[in-house]
Amino acid sequence: MGKPVAAIPNAAEFAEIAAQYRPQIFRFLLSSLRDPDAAETLTQDCLLKAHRNWSSFRGESNVLTWLLRIAINLQKDEWRSRRLQFWKTTSRNAVDAAEAGAWLPSGESSPEQQAVARDQVRLVWQAVKGLSERQRTVFMLRHVEEMELQEIATAMGLSEGTVKAHLSRAMLRVRAELGGKR
Repeated sequence: MGKPVAAIPNAAEFAEIAAQYRPQIFRFLLSSLRDPDAAETLTQDCLLKAHRNWSSFRGESNVLTWLLRIAINLQKDEWRSRRLQFWKTTSRNAVDAAEAGAWLPSGESSPEQQAVARDQVRLVWQAVKGLSERQRTVFMLRHVEEMELQEIATAMGLSEGTVKAHLSRAMLRVRAELGGKR
């Protein structure tokens, strides 16, 4: 657990906090939104909001969990403001399947294996697009950010059982979309 914070940190102290956690916040938002500009904007908004509200951080969770909670709320606001139009524009802003294939280890893989892997990544992202907002967020925090269930529960303000249920439903739906081949 994080330590209780007594006062708002000075600019240098907060700059250290921001530098430490910014990459994880940005990575979560980018993987969730799949729009680098929106992810960058929301990352900055998250850190600004955290700085403004630092006095409300009670230290009941670690700083990253608290920051991700802010990021999740900003992400929800973004989705609401777009009236869920985000996923319709994702194809224009999404990471190209060939580019996503570059994230996969390809040491000895043949061009055919690489093509299959890129196609699999595309199919997974396509399946994730169809998840509910909560399922998508839980899925991303678990499988992209590799957070533990309790951390996800804390970040989202849900019980661990609820997180497990959403993750289970998300996995079933993704597997069904992939034809059970995952």
